[in-house]
Parts: sequence; structure tokens; C-alpha cells
Amino acid sequence: MIEKTEISQHNEFYLIGISIRTSNQNGQSGADIGALWTGFINDDLIHQIPGKLSEDIYCVYTDYESDHNGFYTAVLGCKVNSLDNIPGGFNGIIIPGGKYQACYLSGKFPKKIIEAWQEIWQSNIERSYIADYDLYIADSKSPEETDVQIYLSVR
Repeated sequence: MIEKTEISQHNEFYLIGISIRTSNQNGQSGADIGALWTGFINDDLIHQIPGKLSEDIYCVYTDYESDHNGFYTAVLGCKVNSLDNIPGGFNGIIIPGGKYQACYLSGKFPKKIIEAWQEIWQSNIERSYIADYDLYIADSKSPEETDVQIYLSVR
């Protein structure tokens, strides 16, 4: 459930992580992004990312074919200081600066993320579909009670 939202300007930033091309049709993104998370955690990939600025984890949605109904790329990783040293098997991307709408969530992970995205898809938010992302704050109480914010690129 989304508790509150606010709009702010963001500077561009760099991210190194692993990625998958997916779609929200027929639950495909849930399976694909779930597998991305499983690999990221089980293979301890967070500790293989050079130049991390923090232990926070980002799940970025970008390269949209159209809107939330089309294909897009999901990248799971960490914010880094540069894209000069991308390890094999990882991707480096630039998250563009611009206007973003932040959605602050409450509830249990991953249920709260799924419910929040369903709420966003049904909303009238004027999204630009450039890059959206979930930010998972590293110093959470437990994996189920992770503080999460969703950022939507908006017009």
C-alpha cells in the first residue's frame, strides 16, 4: 500500500547489476524478477559489484517497449561511482536525471511491492516510461520489513 507520494528532481546516477527482459503480461515479470532476486541473493552478487556507494539495492525498470503493458528491462543491482569497471555477467546503466514521483510504502515485502505496482498501473500518474526503480534500503529490520520506495519517471 502506498502511504504517500511526492515529486522531486533527481540527478542521473550509475548502476551495475544483472538484468532480464520481461513483461507484466500473464505474471511473467513476477517469475522473471523473482528469479533475478534469487540469483542476486544466492550468488552473493552484491559483493561482486565494484565501486558501490552503499549496500542499498535498486531494481530499475527501463528500455520500455511502450508502457507497463509492453516489454521492458529490469536491472537489479547497486548504485556505483562509475561504469568504468563492469564485471563479466553484469550490466552497467545510467539512470537519467529528471522529474520523479516517489511512492513510500508500508507493509511486508514482497507483498507490498506487488500491491504498490498494481496500484500504480491502475493510477492516472503521467509516467514518462524512461526509467522507474524500487529502492531497497540496506539497514532494514529484516528482509520482510525492508524500507522500500518506488520512483517513477514522470512528465
